[in-house]
Amino acid sequence: MTNFIEEDFLLENSFAKELYERYAKDMPIIDYHCHLPVEDIAEDRQFKNLTEIWIAGDHYKWRAMRALGIEEKYITGNSSDEEKFQKWAETIPYTMRNPLYHWTHLELQRYFGITDLLTEKNAKKIYNQCNSLLATQAYSTRNLLKKMNVKVVCTTDDPADDLKHHKKIAEDGFEVKVLPTFRPDGLLNIENDDFAAYLKRIGNQTKIDIKDFDSLIKAVASRIEYFHQHGCRLSDHGLERMLAEDFSKDEIDNLLKKKLAGENLTVKESDKYQSALLLKLGSLYAAKNWTMQLHLGPVRDTNSKLLNQIGKDAGVDSIGDLNQAKPLAKFLDTLNRNEDLPKTILYNVNPSDNEVMATMAGNFMSDSRKGKIQHGSAWWFLDQKDGMEKQLNSLSNMGLISCFVGMLTDSRSFLSVPRHEYFRRVLCNLFGKDIENKELPEDIEWIGKIIQDICYYNAESYFEFPEMNKK
Repeated sequence: MTNFIEEDFLLENSFAKELYERYAKDMPIIDYHCHLPVEDIAEDRQFKNLTEIWIAGDHYKWRAMRALGIEEKYITGNSSDEEKFQKWAETIPYTMRNPLYHWTHLELQRYFGITDLLTEKNAKKIYNQCNSLLATQAYSTRNLLKKMNVKVVCTTDDPADDLKHHKKIAEDGFEVKVLPTFRPDGLLNIENDDFAAYLKRIGNQTKIDIKDFDSLIKAVASRIEYFHQHGCRLSDHGLERMLAEDFSKDEIDNLLKKKLAGENLTVKESDKYQSALLLKLGSLYAAKNWTMQLHLGPVRDTNSKLLNQIGKDAGVDSIGDLNQAKPLAKFLDTLNRNEDLPKTILYNVNPSDNEVMATMAGNFMSDSRKGKIQHGSAWWFLDQKDGMEKQLNSLSNMGLISCFVGMLTDSRSFLSVPRHEYFRRVLCNLFGKDIENKELPEDIEWIGKIIQDICYYNAESYFEFPEMNKK
């Protein structure tokens, strides 16, 4: 059966089609938040087969296969890659109305020119056809990024990382900027058993003896400077809930010393430490003109049986229902009051928090720059058509969509870049329907400019990436 994805995919009227074709389709891509393995880009990796590049590590696909009752051995187990792909192909016809159905066929078409719908009957043919292409140099990781017109990729990196892969990419003169992002989970998660060992590692790198909060902040500032010198302009925090506990300097010193002495902290004590560190990090980011990303709301690692079976990152996370507004307001206000509030992007995984984030962003705008605080793009479980439309509508209703920095993939897959196209089609359709309904003027040129800003130019000016990776 022929693929349903044609030129007017998701574009419901002539205005939407014109906006997409003239203004959005060919805009470059800034993927400012993703989880692509930077080592694969540095080595210009070529994947052995379609399963390796497309299914391995993809929690969305794993969850769909589990919902269909597929045995775990075909998902994360020891079945062959071809067997795993066959099971994925069997799953696809049952994913109708799930975004995976759209993404799968969009990716097959954009990367491999395949317009047939994937089923168990044609799985072997498609698998072999794609594998033949993957074996060519045109399908190396670097060439895949260039194929999709990507200009900037921001990976997600531990503060202890030596960034050797980013250095190699820069030294190679690769046309796509591949920049690190500072993700300090290890510094924040004081409840972890290996926390003291992690701080020792940071201390060894910075040649700072971390024995109290002041020495910790000194070491953290050193790592931030190191990242900055290697092109980092964003930080990222994945938090179940925002933390803004009251604390004193002496309290935090004592808590840190207690943990380093091998004692366990209470939940309240951990929250105080994390609150203190988050504020210090925010001020350090502001001093470097970085952007702070706050991803809020998921409940992670819920299925202990599956975690014990296959380990971390099992794809058993879900949407949380925690209250975010008051602690988030307190956190942002404290930074703002002290002139330490950096550019900030607020992401919510619970759709009921859309209006919370949109209005919270509006509380802390500044004349220092356009759209300083952003209601971030539809994230994780929400990065599908319905979720994107709801985020764009809440942003439009309670802020200025014209200031939005646009879409990202948040993906580990080198075949996920067409999600930017998906977003652009949704965006153009939203404006196109408003024009058709006489809710907006038929000013295609002006609306087209707004769309181009959202697709590329706003992000380019907002993040202020360094001129890198040039021979």
